[in-house]
Amino acid sequence: MSQPTHPALEIKDLSVEFRTAGSRRLFEKPASFRALSDVSLRIRRGEVMGLIGESGSGKTTLGKAVVGLTGTSAGSIRINGQPVDTAHGAARRALARQVQMVFQDPYASLHPRKTIGQTLSEPFRIQGTASRPELEQRVRALLQRVGLSPDHAARCPQHFSGGQRQRIAIARAIANDPPVIIADEPVSALDVSVQAQILNLLDDLRAEQDMAMLFISHDLSVVRHLCQRIAVMYLGRIVEIGPSREMTAAPAHPYTTALMSAAPRVKARNRAQANPIVLAGDIPSHAAIPSGCPFHTRCWLYAQKGCPSRCRSETPPLATLPGGRRSACFFPDEAAHPAPCPALACR
Repeated sequence: MSQPTHPALEIKDLSVEFRTAGSRRLFEKPASFRALSDVSLRIRRGEVMGLIGESGSGKTTLGKAVVGLTGTSAGSIRINGQPVDTAHGAARRALARQVQMVFQDPYASLHPRKTIGQTLSEPFRIQGTASRPELEQRVRALLQRVGLSPDHAARCPQHFSGGQRQRIAIARAIANDPPVIIADEPVSALDVSVQAQILNLLDDLRAEQDMAMLFISHDLSVVRHLCQRIAVMYLGRIVEIGPSREMTAAPAHPYTTALMSAAPRVKARNRAQANPIVLAGDIPSHAAIPSGCPFHTRCWLYAQKGCPSRCRSETPPLATLPGGRRSACFFPDEAAHPAPCPALACR
């Protein structure tokens, strides 16, 4: 069987802008800020890419932009080689069927007044992929596929636990066998005992259907377990991307190093975990992104190297490193080697 020549999901130079709300002077042009800036990703069929970063870095905005819940201001999105932003009418609906999203909160993502059977039959009815006599059979098969009983179709969401609700949300997402799934922190609201079950379910479905998956999370242990590659996002920009094992062993961006050191471990696996890094302050506002490298105001390497002026005045490109990794840092070779007690001593 020949492999497809194009990736299942291709995002190129994607940007998203939002206008600020609040009182403004008469005739004053509304202010805006960039939630995403020139984001580019490629995910192959059967691959899981992890997207990590602090809250407010733009991870969920990217996921919503891919499925069409958020408008874009620049760049392009292609699904199986087909452009999404230029498609209209029936062509746009056909592309929408090829990418689905699993949301973070299993208690808010299901309609409380609809039975599970009604919820799971909607994708078939909207897309016209099953006739009315087939709906019940398709719904029962979906429930079995995610480890639930077919008899659950007659119940409402309030009769289920959080883990069961997330299984139902996953069943809805895979109803029409989409080649691309966006999973937005699908286990963060669940008990630890249930998280492993949902992760194993996602991995099994990915293997069965040869799906591409963008897995959004802030839990590095989950990302390391499930994903083949990892992309790190900060202030709406990709600052590092590469194979999971290499990035977790030796990060090439100081922000990735800080994230790795924050992950709880019984025994440190690398130097970043042995010397935990506490970043100064919170993530800046997207409406006031620092000049130069966006991370320099919190960067431990910037302080460790004596605050180079280059970091304050130039924005580092996402450059390719030996081995295929990419990093947006002027000092990638030193990013995995924090000082014993790193701290940001200057501004």
